[in-house]
Amino acid sequence: MTNVDLKLTGGRVHLPGGPADVDIGVTDGRIVAIGDVGDAGETIDCSGLDVLPGVIDSQVHFREPGLEAKEDLESGARAAVLGGVTAVFEMPNTKPNTDSADAVADKLARAANRMWCDHAFYVGATAANAEQLKELERLPGTAGIKIFMGASTGDLLVAEDSELARVLASGKRRVAIHAEDEARMNARLNERVAGDPASHPVWRDDESALLATQRILRLARAARRRIHVLHVTTPAELELLGKHKDIATCEVTPQHLTLAGEEAYPRLGSWAQMNPPIRSGAHRDGLWRWLNQGVPDVIGSDHAPHTREEKAKEYPASPSGMPGVQTLLPLMLNHVAEGRLTLQRLIDMTSAGPQRVFGIVGKGRIAVGYDADFTVVDLKARWTVEESWLASRCGWSPFTGMALTGKPLGAIVRGNRVMWDGQLAAAATGAPIRFESVAFG
Repeated sequence: MTNVDLKLTGGRVHLPGGPADVDIGVTDGRIVAIGDVGDAGETIDCSGLDVLPGVIDSQVHFREPGLEAKEDLESGARAAVLGGVTAVFEMPNTKPNTDSADAVADKLARAANRMWCDHAFYVGATAANAEQLKELERLPGTAGIKIFMGASTGDLLVAEDSELARVLASGKRRVAIHAEDEARMNARLNERVAGDPASHPVWRDDESALLATQRILRLARAARRRIHVLHVTTPAELELLGKHKDIATCEVTPQHLTLAGEEAYPRLGSWAQMNPPIRSGAHRDGLWRWLNQGVPDVIGSDHAPHTREEKAKEYPASPSGMPGVQTLLPLMLNHVAEGRLTLQRLIDMTSAGPQRVFGIVGKGRIAVGYDADFTVVDLKARWTVEESWLASRCGWSPFTGMALTGKPLGAIVRGNRVMWDGQLAAAATGAPIRFESVAFG
């Protein structure tokens, strides 16, 4: 007779109080014991490995429906779990846009038995659906509302203050923001230089980002609405956001913490093009300075794949965006190995942080009663990112060929070992993520 369904043994387990050499017992997909577990139906030996709370990537674009040549829900989720990510929030700029109850229901149906990780879907804000957002944000399986203040991939755009105020007035959940100022960018279109992707951050400059962040903070305070500013790229924005933590949380990406424009654009060309842009090494260093001051709350990948044929077009015809869900954790583990942040801080930004910011139910920590979501890593593994390892349908990464220290070895979602040592489970068992605000208002 077994005491638990599953036991993880031998690993260094990262609990809310710190790391400990303990066993974990799982029954019916939830953690039921930490320490002395007893017998189990299945035992996973984690000797020499670190067991982290399941990594949550709260910004991915999996492109389905309508853009499946770039990615779909199955391939994106496969890339996620191969990179150690156990849950994702997927973005609404698909074709059609995810801007209605029917569109959310369609994505949830598409995800069933196809997504390897747990998942939630953002609803895209528009001028047309502003008054309906208070109902849409409460749909089961929704991560909340997403506002594009500046045009990016797709045609979701809410650029004017009056429209932004209407969106912010409708609902209560935290609103995710793409903060680039559309009017300024339109006025600066001539800053783009044909054939020169290095002109991308000149066009979409620091001021475009800072101006939009200043505007949305002012509007959010007037509306008494909490916001979450995505993929922050400038130290000035992080300094500003640090003064508004009562209403604003924010995200940084591994790309902006790793790449510097001076090196990236000559080497990668349009493959380094994304919105907001990869900026200078000084910007990157500034992001790290504010990260170590505690200002960014989460790390999200902004996984935004395009095909090789699209990215090979001459700038500015080339689309903005790069894949990143599979490399999020490897890149950040390498930064841990190189001393830029602690493993404790990384765990906070990829599990406990998303739980706090978005009110996720049952995820974000290794504790009794929580979902049995674990990311198992080998902190000492030395390896190189190879194209053959990548699972995204787009088939490329700006980090191919990069030598790293620290590798995801396993992904366990609600007690299901969905990935171990590069091998997937027999079936995809991802389920919708639950949220406090949807359950209890």
